[in-house]
Amino acid sequence: MSWKKFAAGVGAGVAVTVLAKQQMDRSDLGLSAEKALKLVKKQASEMGTLEGSWVHMVTEKFETDNLVYNVYRGGVTLADEDGKIVAYDFNVDASTGTILSLEKQ
Repeated sequence: MSWKKFAAGVGAGVAVTVLAKQQMDRSDLGLSAEKALKLVKKQASEMGTLEGSWVHMVTEKFETDNLVYNVYRGGVTLADEDGKIVAYDFNVDASTGTILSLEKQ
């Protein structure tokens, strides 16, 4: 085996290791804003017809019951059975996807 083939093998191994580490670091971040919004929309659709939605793309600190969470904040608008439009604000835990609050405005 020549040293060129050996060096190419080592280089490929290092490259794969770096790529795998980057992917694992990304997965540690938890949920994306889009996925958080999708979870809320699925849950909210049980309360009425979804008319609109929005979400902040960066996480914020949210404190409830003396616990601090990194959350995505956003809102949804729903039409109830009478056709009345109702707005809700939400906070979703960015790590787990748990809806921490859903408040009628």
